[in-house]
Amino acid sequence: MIDFHNVRRLPPYVFEQVNRLKAKARAAGADIVDLGMGNPDLDVPRHIKDKLIETINKPRTDRYSSSKGIPGLRRAQAAYYDRRFSVKLNPDTQVIATLGSKEGFANMAQAITAPGDVVLVPNPSYPIHAFGFLMAGGVIRSVPAEPTPAYFPALERAIMHSIPKPIAVVVCYPSNPTAMVASLDFYRDLVAFAKKHEIFILSDLAYSELYFDGNPPPSVLQVPGAMDVCVEFTSMSKTFSMAGWRMGFAVGNERLIAALARIKSYLDYGAYTPIQVAAAAALNGPEGCIEEMRQTYKKRRDVMVESFAQAGWDIPSPAASMFAWVPVPDKFKHLGSLEFSKLLIEKADVAVAPGIGFGEHGDDYVRLALVENEQRIRQAARGVRRFFDGAEQTLHNVIAR
Repeated sequence: MIDFHNVRRLPPYVFEQVNRLKAKARAAGADIVDLGMGNPDLDVPRHIKDKLIETINKPRTDRYSSSKGIPGLRRAQAAYYDRRFSVKLNPDTQVIATLGSKEGFANMAQAITAPGDVVLVPNPSYPIHAFGFLMAGGVIRSVPAEPTPAYFPALERAIMHSIPKPIAVVVCYPSNPTAMVASLDFYRDLVAFAKKHEIFILSDLAYSELYFDGNPPPSVLQVPGAMDVCVEFTSMSKTFSMAGWRMGFAVGNERLIAALARIKSYLDYGAYTPIQVAAAAALNGPEGCIEEMRQTYKKRRDVMVESFAQAGWDIPSPAASMFAWVPVPDKFKHLGSLEFSKLLIEKADVAVAPGIGFGEHGDDYVRLALVENEQRIRQAARGVRRFFDGAEQTLHNVIAR
């Protein structure tokens, strides 16, 4: 397989090393608290499941569906953007349903990338943001992940020193993995930058509803004129715990949406129709389940911050997303995030995601997901404390081997 060009462009999947070690530990009887993958453990709300079952039992729903998404689903997504962001979308030309936001992002990369095209991608960032373009033949130039004043000078340098000129910049706020949130002022500056340099903005807003401080994260499409240069990706996976249903959306610039629709028409027939109908029911339905989900994650966040601090590991409290982006403790930093993550499995019975998997600038961090209940999170903290208490001997053994 290593002879295949596209495979050669992809490094070994870092998270797979942790997954193998986790599986080995569980096979040996260890009770691993898994804070690694952002895989929601909460139930899909009952009314969404009921709509799925109701639709499955209707005639003709087992046939091929619509690659763009059924009209009712695209209208429901447009209505969501109107309610949540006061953004008007044409469901026929500015909305497309995708098989999850991850797949949608990769399909967009296929649609707009020519061999050698440069794309500006934050580092650290969710892997598909970079590797979707690499698989499409593009070239990645790393830019900062933090929405701070230093961001735009770095973008200017990237534009100046990239040949050919970049075609797009990727942003993800609330961020996976860093949990940082961007302001509407940041987006205003970003849209102005994109128009000045004639590049597109690809925004990943998968965590739009997971916020804990009472301030809903904005959409870049709220900026006047953003529709000229931007497409935004959202997902049902986190908002409604529908991760395995593979349902997401891309909305925004008509030219980009049309290009994505053209590519998808060759690749898929759309999600199973009952899933699309149930997704429309979710978007059009009561929002109390979203608030309940949000409060569950907030309680877990608070328990994690408190219990891990008592164990001797300070967790920066995330304002949004389902992740905490946590510095590797100083005494372990020289090992790097992957080796530290392996030690957590071996010595603490806790699985996390090594920061190096999100880019080389993430190697001083690990990502913890809020996907276990409060009791299990406290159990993880006890395991961490046990590990830290024996850290000197552990480090001696690591150096020896």
